[in-house]
Amino acid sequence: MGIIVLGGISNGCFALPMKYSRRWQWENTWLVFCLLALLILPWVLALQFVPRLGALYHAAPAHLLLLPLMFGFLWGIAQVTFGVSIKAIGMAIAIAVVQGVQTPLGSLIPLLAADAAALLQPRGLLLLASLPIVFTGLFLYGMAGKRREKEQAEVRANEHGMSFIAGLGIAVFTGVFGANLNLGFACGGGLITRSAQLGANPATATYPVWALVLGAGFIPNLLYCAFLIFRNRTWSLFKNSGWTKEFMLSLAMALLWLGGIILYGIGANLIGAYGTSVGFVAMTSSVLLAASAAGIFAGEWKFASLGTKKLLAGGIASILVSIGVLSVGGVL
Repeated sequence: MGIIVLGGISNGCFALPMKYSRRWQWENTWLVFCLLALLILPWVLALQFVPRLGALYHAAPAHLLLLPLMFGFLWGIAQVTFGVSIKAIGMAIAIAVVQGVQTPLGSLIPLLAADAAALLQPRGLLLLASLPIVFTGLFLYGMAGKRREKEQAEVRANEHGMSFIAGLGIAVFTGVFGANLNLGFACGGGLITRSAQLGANPATATYPVWALVLGAGFIPNLLYCAFLIFRNRTWSLFKNSGWTKEFMLSLAMALLWLGGIILYGIGANLIGAYGTSVGFVAMTSSVLLAASAAGIFAGEWKFASLGTKKLLAGGIASILVSIGVLSVGGVL
């Protein structure tokens, strides 16, 4: 559980470097980030640290390969809209809504698929008990975000030219489709087992699954970013002065995001059969807390009133309680 929480903190802060991008447009930064985080780095890790990776894929039944690829592609659509929602409504609110919507979908479905009866056992009951606490935190987040927008009326028109409500709708859509990331990982359990049998340790046995899920998720991001680059004629920004700094910001985003995902995979694998259920809620809760802290650091709540900040604090407190409940469930 500690490894998962650490992964959530890393994942929740991944968008912070984007706040300091000055020369590239959104599509430039997002394309390089996705190229590194979803395609290059996962495959480098898998090829470097997983023994006999080619033999593993060749011997695996078709469904162990196709399901992670399918869910990964669907999740990739959510990753596109996730980036848009961050620009539209801010890092803290976007991540809060996305994680809150995908938490019940991404945690309950793997648990029910693995063992429906486990829902009535202590671990499953604690998972269910944590959900209303998470939803309370989300409600407080939403109230805080709505008040913040009213208090900062001059910044309602964001860089994508959409209203706060439209951005919120995109974030909800992202949360629904975002659950496919955990579903793809959960469906790759057979690959993780086979990878361990071929000599991979618990820390690296998850890499073959992530390479498939994230690699498939790169495709929608590539298509959308390429469309924006050619439409907005921003391709030349890649070779203009200052590109080194912009690339390093995208690299920092990739390392934070992918590092969080990998740590989640390691922690979920160490927990055992219910790691993708109990662990997923712990992951999303940690992401929420880290994103809130990063949003405060980036100045997203700088001009909010004391009452609005109290609502934000209430949301954070609720998430902390939910992590405590889940930590108990993780050791049962």
